[in-house]
Amino acid sequence: MIQKFTRTIIGSTLCNVAIAFIVFMLARVIFYFVNYSYFAPYMDSGLACDMLQGGMKFDTTALLYINGLYILMALLPLHIKERQGYYKATKITYITLNAIALASNLADSVYFQFTGRRSTATVFSEFSNESNLAGIFLKETLNHWYLIVIFALIIWGMWKLYRTPKEQSSSSKTAYYITQTITFIIAIALSVIGIRGGVGKAVRPITLSNANQYVNRPIETAVVLNTPFSIIRTIDKKAFEIPSYMPDEEMNATFSPLHLPGDSTQFSPRNVVVLIMESFGKEYSAWLNRHERPEEYPGYMPFLDSIAQQGITYRYSFSNGRKSIDGMPSVLSGIPMFIEPFFLTPASLNKVSSIAGELNNKGYYTAFFHGAPNGSMGFEAYARAAGFKDYYGMDEYRADGYYQPEHYDGTWALWDEEFLQFYADKMNTFTTPFMTSVFTASSHHPYVVPERYKEQFPEGKVLIEKCVAYSDMSLRRFFDNIKTQPWYNNTLFVITADHTNEAHHPEYLTELGLFEVPIIFYAPGDTTLTPAYYDNIIAQQIDIMPTVLNYLGYDKPYISFGIDLFNNPEGKDFAVNYINGVYQYVNDGLLLQHDGTKAIGVYDITTDRLLRNNLLGTRPEQSTMEHKLQAIIQSYMQRMNTDNLVVKE
Repeated sequence: MIQKFTRTIIGSTLCNVAIAFIVFMLARVIFYFVNYSYFAPYMDSGLACDMLQGGMKFDTTALLYINGLYILMALLPLHIKERQGYYKATKITYITLNAIALASNLADSVYFQFTGRRSTATVFSEFSNESNLAGIFLKETLNHWYLIVIFALIIWGMWKLYRTPKEQSSSSKTAYYITQTITFIIAIALSVIGIRGGVGKAVRPITLSNANQYVNRPIETAVVLNTPFSIIRTIDKKAFEIPSYMPDEEMNATFSPLHLPGDSTQFSPRNVVVLIMESFGKEYSAWLNRHERPEEYPGYMPFLDSIAQQGITYRYSFSNGRKSIDGMPSVLSGIPMFIEPFFLTPASLNKVSSIAGELNNKGYYTAFFHGAPNGSMGFEAYARAAGFKDYYGMDEYRADGYYQPEHYDGTWALWDEEFLQFYADKMNTFTTPFMTSVFTASSHHPYVVPERYKEQFPEGKVLIEKCVAYSDMSLRRFFDNIKTQPWYNNTLFVITADHTNEAHHPEYLTELGLFEVPIIFYAPGDTTLTPAYYDNIIAQQIDIMPTVLNYLGYDKPYISFGIDLFNNPEGKDFAVNYINGVYQYVNDGLLLQHDGTKAIGVYDITTDRLLRNNLLGTRPEQSTMEHKLQAIIQSYMQRMNTDNLVVKE
C-alpha cells in the first residue's frame, strides 16, 4: 500500500521532499564533524536536542525555498504533467536544485573555519574581483576529496530513491481538476507557513538571528543554520537598520566616535608604517602566550615576538572582524564590522577617511601595498576611497621590473619575501613624511611556502603555522632592508593581523578567541615611547587610527569608533565585534554578548578563557556595558545610513 501511495502525485512529492529533508540534516551532521573541535567540547545531549530542533526548523524553510519550483511542477493542476517527458524534467529540476543546496552546505563545512559563520549573500561580492577562483576551487576539491565523494554518493542516492508518479487517470476531468487544484492550494499554504517558520500574527518570518534561541554560544548557530537559508535570506537585505535604544542626546553622551583635538595639541610629522599581516593570529606567538601554557606554544613568529618586546603591546587585543575585507576598514579607518563587511554594503559608497586620508591634510605622501593582482578583494577601491594617494599591486611590481614567475605563489599573490622587499625599496625612495600600509598574503590558504623553504620552517599543529613562520622571516628581511635608512628612526610602526585563522588551542576556538590578534606599536627612534606589555588594557584594531593620529599630535577632528590607547582614560578601553548575529563587547575583564535586543551572556575572561560559566544577571557591570554597547551600535547604524563617517567641513 505504501509503495502504491508513493506512486501517486501527492505521495511521490511528499516522499521526494522527505528525501531532500534528510539530505539537509545529513549535511548538518557532516558540517558538525568537519568542524568538530569548535563544537564538541561544549556539546551535551540537551544542547544537541535543542540544536536538532532548531535545525529542522531552518531546514524546513530552506527546503521549501530550494524545492519550490519542483513542488510547483509536481503539483501543477494541469494534465500537461501526466507525461513521461514532463516527469523526467521534474526529476532533473529536483536533483539539480538539491545538488546546489548540498554543495553549498558542504563547501561551507570548509569555509566556516575561516569565517566562524555560515556564508551569506555577500560571499558573491567578496570574491567578485578574483580571477583565480577556478584554481582555488580545484585545490580545495583535491584537499577535501572526501566531501566530493560524499556529495556524489548522496546525489546518486537521491537519484535512485526519487519517486516518479505513475500517470494518473480519472473518470471525470472535473473531479481531476478539483482534486488537483485543492491539493495545489493546500501545498502552497503549507509552504508559506513552512517558509515563515510558523503560523499566526505573532510569528514573523524567521531570520538568521533566530538561531540563537537554540544554542548556548553564538558560534553554535552555524550548526543550527544551513547555507542555502543564510544566503537566500540575506539577498538584497539592508545590512544596517537603525535601532532606537535611546534618544540621540543620550547616545552621544554615552558614546561618540567624534575625536576632537586638545587645545595644546602640537603636530609632530613622523612617518607611519602600518603592516597588516595576513592571518597572524595571537595563537602563533610564543611571547604573547607566555602567561598560558608556555610549553604548548612554541611560537612561529620569532621575529615579530622580538619586535613586540621592543614596542608596546597588549595581552587583550582583538580584531573587529573575521575576514580580510573586515581588516582594512578596522585597522585604517577605525570602522568595526557589524552585520556584514562594510565595503560589501551600500554604505561603502559613503565618504570615508583613514589614517592616510587625515595625514594627507598634513602634506604626507600616502600609499597602500598589496601583492595580489590589482582589484583583488576590492582593496584597491577601498584604499583610494579612504584617501591613499597611490596603490602598489602586482601591476606596479611588474612595471618596475621586479616580477619573475617564481615570485608568484600561483594562487593569490606575490610571495611575502619578494613583495616586502619591493615595499621596502619603494619606501626608501619616498619623500618624508609618508604614511604607508602593506597587506601581506603568503600566510593564507592553501598553506604553502616557496619550494626552496619546504624543509626550513617547522610544521605546526595546523597547516598555517609553517606559512606564518615563512612570513615572519620575510618580515625580518624587510626590517633588515629599512633599519639603516635615514627615515627609519623617525617612524612609528604598527603591526597587526587582519584576522585569525586556523586554531587548535581551546582558548582560541571560543567566540572571543577567534578574534585575538597582536597589536604592536614600535617606534625605534622615540625614547619617550617606552616598551611595555599591558595586561590591564584592552586593545582592538579600531583603536589604531586614533592612537596613531593622537601620537602625532593631529590637530583636526575626525571620526573613529576606537580610542587613543596611549592616553586612555581609566575604564574607557573596550573591544567590539560581531559573530553569528551576536554583538560582543569586552570591558574591564568581562565579555558581554548581546543579540541586538537583549544580553544573552556575560563571562569573566580573566578566569574563564573557555567561556563556560555564564554570569548573565549576576554582575553589576552588566547594565553599564549593555548601555555602552547599545550606544555604539546605534551610532554606527546612524552614521552608516546617513553618510556621516567623516567630519563635515
